Amino acid sequence: MTARRLLISHNTHYRFDRPVTYALQRLKLRPKDNGGQTVVDWSIDIDGGQIQSSCEDAHLNHVTLVSVDSGRTEVAIKCSGTIETQNSDGIIGKHRGHIPLWCFLKPTRLTTAGKAVVKMLGNFKIDQANQLGGLHTLSDIVRDHLPYQDGHTTSSTTAEQALGIGQGVCQDHAHIFIAAARHLGIPARYVSGYLLMEGITDQSASHAWAEAHVEPLGWIGFDISNGYSPDQRYIRVATGFDYRDAAPITGLSFGALDESMVVSLRVEQ
Repeated sequence: MTARRLLISHNTHYRFDRPVTYALQRLKLRPKDNGGQTVVDWSIDIDGGQIQSSCEDAHLNHVTLVSVDSGRTEVAIKCSGTIETQNSDGIIGKHRGHIPLWCFLKPTRLTTAGKAVVKMLGNFKIDQANQLGGLHTLSDIVRDHLPYQDGHTTSSTTAEQALGIGQGVCQDHAHIFIAAARHLGIPARYVSGYLLMEGITDQSASHAWAEAHVEPLGWIGFDISNGYSPDQRYIRVATGFDYRDAAPITGLSFGALDESMVVSLRVEQ
C-alpha cells in the first residue's frame, strides 16, 4: 500500500455579540488513529479558553471539552498536525467500538428514508451476492439525483429535505446514501474528515462521506460527492449515525445573543 503524510491546519474563530458568562465547546477534531491512518503529531491551541478534559465517545471519536473564559467576545481554536495515511481502497475493516452493528440499521432524524428516498430508489435493490457493487451503484444514484451545489442546505437539513431541494453538498450526499443503505438493509454510518484536493490547499470546510458494512470486508468508505472510495488523500476524523455525532465543533453559551464562526482549513502533503 502507498503511504502518504498529510499536514492539517484547521482554525476556527468564534465571535460573540456580547461577552459570554459561560460557554462550553465540544471538539471532535483529532483524526482517528486507526483504519489505515496514523496520527504522527497533533496539537490544539485555544486563545480565549481552556481544555477541561479529553475522552473517547461511543463511536471511538476523540472528544475534547473546552471552556470559554468568562467575559470573552472572541475565541480562536487552532488545530494542526501530521497524519500518515495508506490506500486501502476504502476498506476500514471489522466493526469496532461500543455500539452494536445492528444499531447502524436504525434511521435517525437526518437519515430517515421517506417518500423522496424511496422514489429515488425506484426498483433498485442490492444483490446480496454483490453488495459492494450494489453500493457503488447506489452512490451513483444519489449523486445523479442531487447535483453538488453549495448554499442551499444547512447542517440540520435531512436526507428527505435535501432531495426535495434538489441540490446539496457532501453532507447531504452522505445522509441520503446512509438513509437509502439502511432502508435496503445495509448498516451505514457518517464520516467527517479531510480531503487533499488536487491544486487546492486552502479550503473553507471539512469533507464528509459515508461508510457501509459489507461482510467479510467490514466497513467500506464511499465518497458519494466525488464518485469513488477514499484513498490515501483522505483523513477520517469522526464517525457516527449522522452529522450530529461527527460534527467538528458543537457547544452552548450563555450571555451572548448571537455568534458567528469563521473556519479556515489547509490540507497539504
